[in-house]
Amino acid sequence: MILSPKSCVSTPCVATIGCFDGVHRGHQLLLALVLEKARAGGMRSLVVTFDPLPRQVFDAGFRPQLLTTLDEREYYIRKVGIDDVLVLPFTRELAAMSAESFMQQVLRNQLGVEVLVNGYDNRFGHGRNEGFDDYVRYGRQMGIEVVRGDVAKMGGDVAVSSTAIRRMLAEDGAVERMPDCLTRLYAISGTIVPGEHIGHELGFPTANLCPENTFKLIPASGVYAVWVSIDGSAERLPAMMNIGTRPTFEGTHKTLEAHILSDVGDIYGHRLTVSFVARLREERRFESSELLVRQLQHDRDCTLRILMK
Repeated sequence: MILSPKSCVSTPCVATIGCFDGVHRGHQLLLALVLEKARAGGMRSLVVTFDPLPRQVFDAGFRPQLLTTLDEREYYIRKVGIDDVLVLPFTRELAAMSAESFMQQVLRNQLGVEVLVNGYDNRFGHGRNEGFDDYVRYGRQMGIEVVRGDVAKMGGDVAVSSTAIRRMLAEDGAVERMPDCLTRLYAISGTIVPGEHIGHELGFPTANLCPENTFKLIPASGVYAVWVSIDGSAERLPAMMNIGTRPTFEGTHKTLEAHILSDVGDIYGHRLTVSFVARLREERRFESSELLVRQLQHDRDCTLRILMK
């Protein structure tokens, strides 16, 4: 028994399965097809996802670079209109199941799945050795219609994928491309903690962010134009953020520092959400504090032009 009785969905449903990290435009296209099939058949829509990620179970040293936390993943899945989200604990027992056994024991018997919408390149089951044609054949035997979702492209023949998005953010800091890939800005949330007050001494006080999830991907080092919100407020405040080691001051560890372009008072201990709009430049070392301040003034002017246009 993979699921507890209370986890089972008793009514017939249309389902899809996968990790859905990022809930990007390709995922959204797949979820739209789930909703379309569910409404046409008068059934509920269901997403089956996993936590932790499969590789974490088999590689204790693996540190994923997540585009979305589990809570964010569920929020964005439900936001498109999906009725039910089931998070399966990914275990070695689950990993050992063949695709056929998973479809029969979990999807059909325990969840009541009548239609399975599979991602265009998604594989599941032990070893991921089977493919879409196998799922279709198994489905016919157990009364599950299996259909394939379409691929979403992000330019040329490149498919939108979590892997490609991670690479763009981690290597290039390409936050400008996220509205096309994710259909939203890329965001990180965390707690504001005390720093070394270097920014304050330069006339650019910063809120130092400690991310609330250590597995959340941090964009490449550099200076960014961002929007911030405090404690979940709907009000967005303009800010610029530096990600890096502060080489001008011989820094040795990476920090995330937001200079908010309005007076917010003492916000230590508060929750800050940073939404990335554009990357202004790479982080670099300056020969003097004066040269750094001159650059920060330029960065501030650029940030305001970008955010206020």
